[in-house]
Amino acid sequence: MAGKEIESRIGDDIVIEPFDKTRINPNSYNLTLHNELLVYKDSLLDMKENNEVEQLIIPKEGLILEPNRLYLGRTVEHTETKNLVPMLEGRSSIGRLGLFVHVTAGFGDVGFKGFWTLEIFCVQPIKIYPNVEVCQIYYHTIEGDHENYSGGKYQNNQGIQPSLLYRDFDIKNG
Repeated sequence: MAGKEIESRIGDDIVIEPFDKTRINPNSYNLTLHNELLVYKDSLLDMKENNEVEQLIIPKEGLILEPNRLYLGRTVEHTETKNLVPMLEGRSSIGRLGLFVHVTAGFGDVGFKGFWTLEIFCVQPIKIYPNVEVCQIYYHTIEGDHENYSGGKYQNNQGIQPSLLYRDFDIKNG
């Protein structure tokens, strides 16, 4: 979807809060990094467990990220999408510094409402800053009858969401 089309659908099929017209690209919209990060406390993670996390704050002066460590961040912007499939990708300028801001799971669901949790990983030490435009959201049209994502474990989140996969094990195993 073209940037002009994204702009024309703001307030209707697309909600981005806060919205800044200057961040519209030819076919996407840039989202910014919040100053909060989460890191898992243990180096060994268990899919069946609610793995503990600790919070880090990115100061205005920046924070150095270490390679081979997963950082969970979030966008400053809260988004809502109707009748479209939202997708998230890192900006090429960020990727060219060896910083991956969305390692996987950039595919959103039609009807998603919330902040985007970012899976941040770097290949060498890098200093990051809050409020930097780190990723871009873009939209695909959806054809045919569809249901909106409404009751999922990440819907209407209020911040960074660590993995809630352990809940799937609880549901499937009673």
